Amino acid sequence: MNLILLGPPGAGKGTQSQMLKERLGVPQISTGDILRQARKNRTPLGVEAESFMTAGKLVPDEVVIGIIEERLHGADCKNGCILDGFPRTVAQAEALKGLLTRSKKRIDAVVNFSVDDGELVNRLTGRRVCPKCGAAYHTALAKPEKSGVCDRCGSDLIQRDDDKEETIRKRLSVYKKETQPLIDYYRREGTLKEIEGLGEPGEIFKRLSKALGLNAS
Repeated sequence: MNLILLGPPGAGKGTQSQMLKERLGVPQISTGDILRQARKNRTPLGVEAESFMTAGKLVPDEVVIGIIEERLHGADCKNGCILDGFPRTVAQAEALKGLLTRSKKRIDAVVNFSVDDGELVNRLTGRRVCPKCGAAYHTALAKPEKSGVCDRCGSDLIQRDDDKEETIRKRLSVYKKETQPLIDYYRREGTLKEIEGLGEPGEIFKRLSKALGLNAS
């Protein structure tokens, strides 16, 4: 099964993709991860991507798509994959459709996790991290034993700049503007599944599994 996961920052997409990965036994493919791996392996496309990244420029679609195609030919993708972070545009979606068609494959479903902005802001503004050891907490969902102090190393916890409300609302606005055409595209393709992203991870996974025709147990 080949899946694409869409969802705004804080929607819980990462958690659900990990649960799907275990359930289906297929790899989760993140654009960022495979770009880094291609650079590390010094593949021709990886070297080309590195030249753009080093210069602080966006990696062109044709390079990203080429790296995605290389990754999809991996033996672990034989039974499918979960794409996270790709495609980001309709042009990328069309290119992905073309390369899958050449391999006699297709996207089985595109899952969009829907969560209202207020809930997303609450989730993200509550995140706290330890600057020393990297441990992560949440003011409501995963509190440290002592408020504001890391359980592991005793350092004071911080709120990252990108977890502040003004920044989050800007990120959500950009996400909607960039992603809505993609959602509309897959709705026309007939592959879009809308999943309510509120609730406990297990509850959300049951909804997701039902939408995909899977047994959630």
